[in-house]
Amino acid sequence: MGNFHVQQIQEIPQAELIGIFDENPERAIEISKSYKIPRFEVMEDLFAECDAVSIVTPTSFHHQVALAAMAQNCHVFIEKPITKTIPEARDILKKAENENLIVQVGHIEQFNPAFLAISDLNIKPRFIECHRLSPFNPRGTDVPVVLDLMIHDIGIILSLVPAGIKNIHASGVNVVSNTADIANVRIEFTDGCVANLTSSRISQKQMRKLRIFQHNNYITIDFLLGSVESYRVEDALPVLEENQKSFKLEGHKEKYVIYNKPDVKPSNALRLELAHFLDSIIHQRKPLVDGHSATKALELAIQIQNIIDELN
Repeated sequence: MGNFHVQQIQEIPQAELIGIFDENPERAIEISKSYKIPRFEVMEDLFAECDAVSIVTPTSFHHQVALAAMAQNCHVFIEKPITKTIPEARDILKKAENENLIVQVGHIEQFNPAFLAISDLNIKPRFIECHRLSPFNPRGTDVPVVLDLMIHDIGIILSLVPAGIKNIHASGVNVVSNTADIANVRIEFTDGCVANLTSSRISQKQMRKLRIFQHNNYITIDFLLGSVESYRVEDALPVLEENQKSFKLEGHKEKYVIYNKPDVKPSNALRLELAHFLDSIIHQRKPLVDGHSATKALELAIQIQNIIDELN
């Protein structure tokens, strides 16, 4: 992941890439030569030269590295999840508040062009279904699949549903690692909305889909393909826009289904969120996924994981 961050930061005009640090010297030398950028042998020496730092380490080290960076007055971008524990996350939030520093967390799917394409729709979900399936990859197994993969969808759902949580039902199974590799959760919100999430890191194929069901409307997002489809029921046939089609709803005299497939402009989600991070620093405004929203997602993820642990 650090390699990808280096690639994208070099493409952002308002960024000057000072250098990298990696505790694996061979890897650091390899990246340094590939991108013709300085490598630092001491992490704190890099922080001393920077205004902002991108932290792309295993989750277990996020807390330690973020505090070290902020101790030298660096704004921090932290890959998701923000930390491994809630107390660690709160340490970072407190430090950022005391030092007036920006914290953004890499919930990258909220910068996926397909998800951004629904931002102008009137989203009031009654039921949400998420599937995030991936083949096994040893990277990320220092945390359960809930913190590794499902947390993407947890963050998205919390951004779509403002209501409080009423009930949580969850289950998970350890298959190839010491923590849950596949998990399912049903979240019931106080406004009546229900979300069903399934995440697996032992699937034969990849799937990253989100389906939103609401009154007279169904929206599906494919994060892998970067596509959005919407089906909306109308009492009268409206003037159709580009990319829209209409179908007469059988059995209903004056109801029509309006199908819409918005033109989603391809873009690199990682570059978008890193550019957003820098823009937040320059203009001193809260990022789309700040430390507080990332901590809320972590709190829910840990709550789900605790339920799974109690059952196993």
